[in-house]
Amino acid sequence: MVASKYNMKPQDILVLLKIIALDSKEWQQLILAQELNMSQSEISQSLQRSKYAQLLDFSGKKVNKIAFYDFLIHGMSYVFPQRPAAVVRGIATAHSAAPINEMIQATEVYVWPYAKGNIRGQAIIPLYNSAVDASLKDATLYELLAMVDVLRVGSTREKEMVKLELKKRILDE
Repeated sequence: MVASKYNMKPQDILVLLKIIALDSKEWQQLILAQELNMSQSEISQSLQRSKYAQLLDFSGKKVNKIAFYDFLIHGMSYVFPQRPAAVVRGIATAHSAAPINEMIQATEVYVWPYAKGNIRGQAIIPLYNSAVDASLKDATLYELLAMVDVLRVGSTREKEMVKLELKKRILDE
């Protein structure tokens, strides 16, 4: 059962997206923990799992962007699926959030449940419980998380549009 401690968890995606959002800036585990509202031990364990999965390089500081992009586009809807739920107050996500809402016209609104949210829509449970608060402090992280939610809940057409946008942002293409 030793290998089970290396199984990916939703917070690992949040941590990797935050590292990408930092755009090559130097970072420390303590800073990640503070900005993501996670404990330093959670960050450390997450980084270990990502290194084991080869989503981080051997130093544990740099995201293996090609592998991570492949994981996102091929695995998110299977590993961390989500289905829209009841209508609640929240923060826009998936195709309801910028910049995707400029590319995709949809009748339904998807939100992360959030008491101080400014719109109502069908609830999409965030990847991790601190993701909403963390994304409110970091616009780049917010956009990346919203795009990942399209991969979790979107139609085939929506997913194809987001794949291209994620490719630009993650692979710098």
